[in-house]
Amino acid sequence: MPRHATRRKMLPTDSDAGHRASAATVCGTHSLDTLHRVLCRHGEQVLKRPRRKMKGTKRYARPVPGDRVQMDVCKIAPGVYQYTAIDDCSRYKVLGVYRRRTAANALDFLERLIEETPFPIQRIQTDRGREFFAEAVQQTLMDWAIKFRPIKPRSPHLNGKVERTQRADLEEFWSTVDPKAADIEDRIAEWQHHWNWRRPHTALGGGTPVDRVCDLANITPFTDQVESRFDPTKERIRIPDYRFDRAFAALK
Repeated sequence: MPRHATRRKMLPTDSDAGHRASAATVCGTHSLDTLHRVLCRHGEQVLKRPRRKMKGTKRYARPVPGDRVQMDVCKIAPGVYQYTAIDDCSRYKVLGVYRRRTAANALDFLERLIEETPFPIQRIQTDRGREFFAEAVQQTLMDWAIKFRPIKPRSPHLNGKVERTQRADLEEFWSTVDPKAADIEDRIAEWQHHWNWRRPHTALGGGTPVDRVCDLANITPFTDQVESRFDPTKERIRIPDYRFDRAFAALK
């Protein structure tokens, strides 16, 4: 018997059953790839591979700007590092370019972040990069009444917004410029302005981060309100090693 004749027996001849019924009849013994090839050979409708629902894909946002800001560092090229901070609620972000990934540069970037955000910051969330765990960095955050909340190791999804926005930076900005250009700081400042004021965001219903900041201005707390709610007795200097950090937290 010809090989194609054997394959034909896989398909029901009852036209009322339809292709979906055909797939249901044979999927217990044949893969979707096999069904796809057979259907294409006979000019039938192509099967579509079902999409798996992934856990943790539900979008979320904090209630007001500044409630939580995600922060990270991305290596662009040798000697070129992008410091990134993005607000969890409004997607308003601040960018900085530095030659090294250090605690001193983290402090400099934090000062820029405080100066350029149009709302008070209540907490900053980072990965466990050592530049964020320097005592000078953590003490500065306490002095500014900002909570430091590093995520667990190997949990980049917890910092998903800053991870995604850095991918957008790589695709939409860095692919169009020379990272070593003399005017790179001016160029990235222009990109930051475009992101915050002009670029539409699907997660914001087509609006911009500045639109969201303005929409929520009436319920966003003022700096003095954030400072009055900050309790320094509940804060501590954290340790990069997650196990030791948890152990010290249990002793407190």
